[in-house]
Amino acid sequence: MQRYILEVMYDGAKFHGSQVQGMQVTVQLALNTALSTIFRIPISTYGASRTDEGVHALCNYYHFDLDAPVNFDLLYRINAILPQGVAVKKTFTAAEDFNVRFDAISRQYRYRIYSHKDPFLHERALFFPLPINEEVLHETAAIIKEYTHFESFCKRNAQSHTHTCTIMESYWQREGNELQYIVRANRFLRGMVRGLVGTQLQVARGKMSVDGFRQVIEANDCTKAFFDVSGNGLYLEKIAFRDDALTPLLFKK
Repeated sequence: MQRYILEVMYDGAKFHGSQVQGMQVTVQLALNTALSTIFRIPISTYGASRTDEGVHALCNYYHFDLDAPVNFDLLYRINAILPQGVAVKKTFTAAEDFNVRFDAISRQYRYRIYSHKDPFLHERALFFPLPINEEVLHETAAIIKEYTHFESFCKRNAQSHTHTCTIMESYWQREGNELQYIVRANRFLRGMVRGLVGTQLQVARGKMSVDGFRQVIEANDCTKAFFDVSGNGLYLEKIAFRDDALTPLLFKK
């Protein structure tokens, strides 16, 4: 049995999330369908990170297993079948016990906000035409790194066994006309990044104090946080594994 890995990118606006939900149009269903067509047997993929409807990915990973070796250009064939909203960037092999979800060392997300109407950013970033105190955002982003328990930023019914996350990076930056939040951690809870962004914006708008932001974190109560920012501003940007975890799948013509 050989484990194969796909590095995937997708436009979240084209899908009802990444994870299979019956016959709804999802990233995982598109991958399963394409692979099953290529190999002419039912194939199920397993994802590294689940993303909600509208959330984009510049980098997500899926693994699947096959009994026989692949002796053709899988990258070309699968991209020829997949719909326009999703593409496989690279293909790899890995050890049989490798798991894209549990063996990930870190994940990085970016949330993009713009304040002046731009038709080219529609469904690509959050339109937020309200005054924002950026100095306050820098302060709240730094506070997030002080904590490891984030139950307040986990949506209900998320089925998380633990709410502990190690935040490696948390900061805001200006990128052209956009304001962007970058956060990297060993793991994220369901809805966590949107909750962090939405609640920080409340502070930056003067609707909540910085101390109040700390109180939200320490409350361990998701009803205190704000998750009301749209998914289309959120990008799963990077997932890191051990350097020796993945071996490029090479096809000799």
